[in-house]
Amino acid sequence: MKDVHRSGCPINLTLEVLGDRWSLIVLRDMMFGNRRHFRELLTRSEEGIASNILADRLRRLVEEGLITKNDDPSHKQKALYSLTEMGIALVPVFAAMGAWGRRFLPVTRELSIRAELLERGGPEMWEAFMEELRAIHLGAPRPARSVFSELRAAYEAALAAG
Repeated sequence: MKDVHRSGCPINLTLEVLGDRWSLIVLRDMMFGNRRHFRELLTRSEEGIASNILADRLRRLVEEGLITKNDDPSHKQKALYSLTEMGIALVPVFAAMGAWGRRFLPVTRELSIRAELLERGGPEMWEAFMEELRAIHLGAPRPARSVFSELRAAYEAALAAG
């Protein structure tokens, strides 16, 4: 983490951690796409991040404490990235960004359906999603409700409806 900051303003400090496009895309893909390996993050994002930029952003997100990097127990040569509590706590921020984008920008139905569901579901849904992310990334008990499955089903239905 940086020791020197431009100011102690919470918005400034947040922008110093998250203020580039790629960090948010990586966090989004980990959160909503359950992408936890370098190759998945590199090849399964619509935005097409370059491998050197992805490596840099992953390193920075680990340094800032938003994600962790551990050896993947299922494959000796792979690293497994996980959201930390700090990263999971961004769910309401992503929900607000998605709602704002849906309101003001030319989004597509299939790529905005999850944002619509999170906006309609409000804080109750966000908290349920954060509980599920804690189970996936932090080893907490799995909740009964799977918001991840709800969001994925809505996305797949929107894709199929074309």
